[in-house]
Amino acid sequence: MDRQDLQDNKRDSFPKLILNIMFIHVKIFFSFFLLLVGCGQQTSPPPVIWSGYRASDFKGSAAFNEVERFLNSGSGVAGSPEALKSANYILNRLQEKGISASIDAFEDNTPNGIKTFRNVMGVIPGKPDRIVILGAHYDLKSDIESFVGANDSGSGVGLLLALATVLKAAPAGGPEVWLVFLDGEECRVSYGANDGLHGSRHLAAKLVADGKAAKVQAFILADMIGDKNLSVTIPRNSDPGLMSAVFKAATEAGTRATFSLCDYSILDDHQPFLDKGIPAIDLIDFQYGSAPRLNDYWHTAADTLDKLSPASLETVGQVMLRVISGLSSASPPGT
Repeated sequence: MDRQDLQDNKRDSFPKLILNIMFIHVKIFFSFFLLLVGCGQQTSPPPVIWSGYRASDFKGSAAFNEVERFLNSGSGVAGSPEALKSANYILNRLQEKGISASIDAFEDNTPNGIKTFRNVMGVIPGKPDRIVILGAHYDLKSDIESFVGANDSGSGVGLLLALATVLKAAPAGGPEVWLVFLDGEECRVSYGANDGLHGSRHLAAKLVADGKAAKVQAFILADMIGDKNLSVTIPRNSDPGLMSAVFKAATEAGTRATFSLCDYSILDDHQPFLDKGIPAIDLIDFQYGSAPRLNDYWHTAADTLDKLSPASLETVGQVMLRVISGLSSASPPGT
């Protein structure tokens, strides 16, 4: 091959060399791109499966402390300045825990004329198609000298405030939980259309009017549940499905012997919800007294903090958390 042929061959090969280099660069680019896409898919976080609340996170000592703080803040009869102070105290405690809270003030007839009542509500966000309402009343029975109401109503208030801390800290994925502190549970003369259960009747009617009643899986009332000698006597006018859920939860917690079915019905803040077709249950110790099966501390000056126990509050709080966890795994209402 002479010199001229060699130069001609080099000229013919040069474009091919350029094309080969460009092809190799393109292959490298796409390989890198596919690698990036593949890595992105592999590092996507797996879906979070909600496993329920840890019942052990609820401590009776925390609930007892909340009861004591509430009593020290000064509670009072519905419609009184002391009751307004109580409502604001509960509101502030919920907000201090980082929970969205509000007061729903309304007027209602009573044997003593029209009075203003105030329900306090905190909301723990959750699944919008299912709501669980935890309730307790915060007003005191009227016309009882030196009445403190440590168990009736302080224990329920303290329990819900302590539950608020646990519910707020729990992983997302559970139901929407309402913590409702009801006003006007106690009657002034005798329970009737215009005497007693003012806060619960108002809330139950409001749920229906707002179209939210069908989303409520349960209304769970905690009333007089701090007794040292705890005996939770679930009244017969409670939802059967929720009764079963409570007994199952208590069995799992090893406290089944503390829970029993009462021989009779009890008129309490759960009844207005039952009347509206909302599943409701009353967790109440109606044997609050100086001896088994007596209730002689109820509505007397003997209802004081020394009659309460952190262990009793812990028993009820942990069962309630187990019940809510079980409800959240069930089908939404109406399905």
